[in-house]
Amino acid sequence: MGHGGDVIAELTTDHREVEEIFGKMEALPPGDARRKEYADQAIMELVRHSVAEESYLYPAVREKLPNGDALADKELADHAAAERVMKDLEGCEADDPRFDVLAAKLMAEIREHMADEEQNLFPRLRTACGPEMLGTLGDKVRTAKKTAPTRPHPSAPDTPPANKLLAPGLGLVDRLRDAMSGRGKES
Repeated sequence: MGHGGDVIAELTTDHREVEEIFGKMEALPPGDARRKEYADQAIMELVRHSVAEESYLYPAVREKLPNGDALADKELADHAAAERVMKDLEGCEADDPRFDVLAAKLMAEIREHMADEEQNLFPRLRTACGPEMLGTLGDKVRTAKKTAPTRPHPSAPDTPPANKLLAPGLGLVDRLRDAMSGRGKES
């Protein structure tokens, strides 16, 4: 899938990619080791996506939308809940009895979050922001995803400026761990 365009196109592409990974997971039988590989892949994508949203999308929501603070706070709460599930799932192998329960919970939470963003938040943002701002935000989100962490860090800050300062360092450590362990490499 192609990335690029404004922030809404970029984040919607991320949503489709995560949904594709979820579909691959669901097509495999319980206990299949490839389910863990897909779960790790989904977690990596979701964490990068979340960090980028927290750094750039939600500050724009706060600034540009009526009741923006409440909307952004709700989105951040959704992220925090999903990140706790991702952290638990990260510690499970596919044959762990908790794996399928946690994977199902994560998929349900993420699907609900994506649908809410696409049906409610994104249309409101498109109305409130001009094409130039949405394009600039798209560029910032793409840049943030390149240095973002790839593993859940539930205790890390999720609002600027602290998240923007810490995310690149956490991202570097995560990518080193991923390279050493082979995590995220497709079989």
